[in-house]
Amino acid sequence: MRKIKKSNVIILIIILIYIGVLLFFKIFNNRIRPVLLRIANSECKKMATVIINDAVGKKLISSLTVDNLFSITNDNKGNITSIDLNSVIVNKVLTVTTNTAIYNLKLLEEGKVELLDLPESITVSYNMNDLKKGIIYKIPSGVMFNNSILSNVGPRIPVRFELIGSVTSNINTKITNYGINNALIEVYVDLSVELEVILPIMNDTIEVTSSIPIAIKLVQGNIPEYYANGLNSQTLSVPIE
Repeated sequence: MRKIKKSNVIILIIILIYIGVLLFFKIFNNRIRPVLLRIANSECKKMATVIINDAVGKKLISSLTVDNLFSITNDNKGNITSIDLNSVIVNKVLTVTTNTAIYNLKLLEEGKVELLDLPESITVSYNMNDLKKGIIYKIPSGVMFNNSILSNVGPRIPVRFELIGSVTSNINTKITNYGINNALIEVYVDLSVELEVILPIMNDTIEVTSSIPIAIKLVQGNIPEYYANGLNSQTLSVPIE
């Protein structure tokens, strides 16, 4: 009888432990999972954006000549008739941008921080020892209590990311009126990267987008013979001789 009672107690304890574990994971999933994923997504986007902008920007600036990026056509009087982007230079820019982004994100993912030219703001904000292990952030588990006093207590949960899918890039231009008959042309590289945020027993996929300015050019046109400031204003004649 004692053996039977003892075995029943053991079975009851096992059942209670099993129920407790299920309840713990249910609470963990409902309360801490959204918080962890939100913080992890934010840190991944911030780190990836800084590395892409810094690495790709420096690489392009050192090898790109602004005048070669634009193809300008003039008439027989020297007036500008059309401005196009040089397709050869554009393809080169997109190739360099895509390859550099993949390379630098892979280095960070593998913890090869010494091969990255990280800006000083990153080295101050992040733990370099963690970065060398491929960990970009450690979230205190106390954030699940949603309390400022307890937010920094408890074991820290490491955040990693993995580059998945493909990196896509595209050229985007912005044209702004600048004075009379002048235009300011800005050229950007729009980069889109798909990343997987990796946490213990959970993960999530995010998309990091970044717009990197690579060239600015002021195009000067001819001074118009007439200039009107508004529909109801007086038209002024500008002498051309």
